[in-house]
Amino acid sequence: MPHLVRDWMSSPVVVVDPDSSVSYAMTLMRRRNIHSVVVDVSEKNPSYGIVTTTDIRDKIVAVNRNPAEITVREIMSGPIITGRAEWTLMECSQLMQKHKFHHLPIADEHGSLIGLISATDIFMSVEEQGWEEEKKD
Repeated sequence: MPHLVRDWMSSPVVVVDPDSSVSYAMTLMRRRNIHSVVVDVSEKNPSYGIVTTTDIRDKIVAVNRNPAEITVREIMSGPIITGRAEWTLMECSQLMQKHKFHHLPIADEHGSLIGLISATDIFMSVEEQGWEEEKKD
């Protein structure tokens, strides 16, 4: 049986307002022990961005910016690409590798965010359960 995204994704997705400070996002991430937050960009035209610990490292710490004075809108990546809960971890991994990112928000058939999977989640799945090839009939 293939390993599915739904079995390893985190839920619920932690979402912040684009005008929140990076300091606020960092506090949420630390308290919830997560490495990314989704940014809800617009109510009228739903689209999302994402801020990760890598963004904070590269766009705040490395250039000596004060996270209390910067909004998440200024450092987020987006619009995001989403995955599906019914995908296999292999499909998910291939998409993440193709686009060179480590966090993939997961959406349902209506486009609502239902979870998030990270490279660490995939690593833990493989480490915990091993990897078996899908049998073809």
